[in-house]
Amino acid sequence: MIETMPASPCTLRTCRLLAAGLALSLSVAYSPACLAASATESPWVKEAYSQVRLVSGAVDEQGEKRLFAGVQIRLDAGWKTYWRNPGDSGVPPKFDWTASKNLKEAQVLYPAPHRFADAGGTVIGYEDEVVFPIEITPERPGEPVELKLNVDYGLCKTLCIPNEVSLSLELPPQTAAAQTEDLLLKRFVDLVPKPVEQRELPALGDVEAKLDGAKPELVIDALFPAGASGSDLFIEAKDVFVPVPKPSGPLERGKQRFVVSFASAAEAAAVKGKPLTLTLVWDGGARETTWTVE
Repeated sequence: MIETMPASPCTLRTCRLLAAGLALSLSVAYSPACLAASATESPWVKEAYSQVRLVSGAVDEQGEKRLFAGVQIRLDAGWKTYWRNPGDSGVPPKFDWTASKNLKEAQVLYPAPHRFADAGGTVIGYEDEVVFPIEITPERPGEPVELKLNVDYGLCKTLCIPNEVSLSLELPPQTAAAQTEDLLLKRFVDLVPKPVEQRELPALGDVEAKLDGAKPELVIDALFPAGASGSDLFIEAKDVFVPVPKPSGPLERGKQRFVVSFASAAEAAAVKGKPLTLTLVWDGGARETTWTVE
């Protein structure tokens, strides 16, 4: 079973009652009987404030074609869905693969998100449309894979709600997808943050941890390419809540400062010794790096 990181305490309080007992179930089965049909997408299913389908195809990664599925969500105007760290409110998507057959690994990838303001503070996620690419690795290559995927995903506008839908899609593991589906998956795979590279931007600059004072905070300088726009920074830590970083000023000369303000000394102390994942986003792409709070 593969799961995303848990939501913040605030998230769980606001949405537990709404989300209880509701799940989104998607099943993907690969079968030789589908060779003639070569179906690479499921029909759209309309749900509250969104519609969802499954797509699949091969994506060229570093010269090697890899098999991907994708959960494609289109949202009604004004509605958002969440990243793996939803921010101040909301619920992240959760993926459960335990009922699958001939599945060694199903790696869910997350395209770079955006920040949005709502009544609960700042949420992190997507509007209009998102595809979560899922890299499929069979346990026995060359044999059909039966994916059974249970997913919970939340939506927000003026409140947080869950959605429930069932989809199915049958494909043999070696079938090449139609051109449009390959391009769709490739487009969203390209939006997934890549590791920070030495001597390349964006990158992490100075980080100052001031966690023992009356107003504990992290002060982070993020470095972006010349002429960058749409710059932002997101932070997450496994099993620990990290407040959404706020920009303390505009991007100037390739540098932008962000501040993480903790609500209490106890909240700040919880991140000490924890590796943080920092995602640097700009209109030209996104990068990820880690930094440990000492």
